Amino acid sequence: MVRRLGPLEVAAVATIALLALAALAPGVLAPGDPLAIDPLSSFESPSFAHPFGTDESGRDIYTRVVHGTGASLLIGLAATAIGIGLALAFGLLAGFGPRWLDFGTTRVIEVLFAFPGLLFALLFIVVYGPGVVTSTIAVGLSTAPGYARIIRSQVIRVRTSPYLEAATVLGRGRTARIVRHVLPNVAGALFVLATLGIGQSIVWASSLSYLGLGAVPPAAEWGAMLSAGRTYIASFWWMTFFPGLFIVLSAAATTLLGRSLQQNVRAS
Repeated sequence: MVRRLGPLEVAAVATIALLALAALAPGVLAPGDPLAIDPLSSFESPSFAHPFGTDESGRDIYTRVVHGTGASLLIGLAATAIGIGLALAFGLLAGFGPRWLDFGTTRVIEVLFAFPGLLFALLFIVVYGPGVVTSTIAVGLSTAPGYARIIRSQVIRVRTSPYLEAATVLGRGRTARIVRHVLPNVAGALFVLATLGIGQSIVWASSLSYLGLGAVPPAAEWGAMLSAGRTYIASFWWMTFFPGLFIVLSAAATTLLGRSLQQNVRAS
């Protein structure tokens, strides 16, 4: 039975819808140029003309935050897709392969899981260099081990189910069993994991940009905006407050929606 959404979950859905609009059509909410500078308007506090204030070059922070939504969400989605894809491959190998392959794959996952995720991402960037693409891949790789453990348990649960044993008796091949029976039954868990993971990926990618290892100023990306504003945080708080607020809102909204979906999946 599907549980009705509460007020917080409705707010989360509305927030995600607003973020999606900002990502797909930023000109609707902020028609200006996020890179346009106006030195005479530098460091203006929030006002009717500039709702989120301006930065050190007179750029409108509201416009930059709105236009940065697409970049931040794209990084989060891409990193989550990488993590889920790798986790699905590892989970299928561990849960549907022979016992020795399950043992070896599980040991590799446990070794990778022992590393703190953000530290693993930093090590990857040290080896392959900073950048948006590198940081996205790094975040995806660092989240994969945690997802793989969950997917492995789901695959093993489906593998020992009566309907899969019946499919085996009927002579259906391994590929057919995975495509027709395993994947559809773990799709719900994958969707929940992806929803929960997007917020985490956004936070981690923004953290890497804040450290100068992802997007760099003057890019209209939330982490890069935080990095640019930290020098002035004592005097011009709005330069870091509003990008940070949107990072928190996006992570909280996607996590809350993911928790709600998780409860619905368990209830069903």
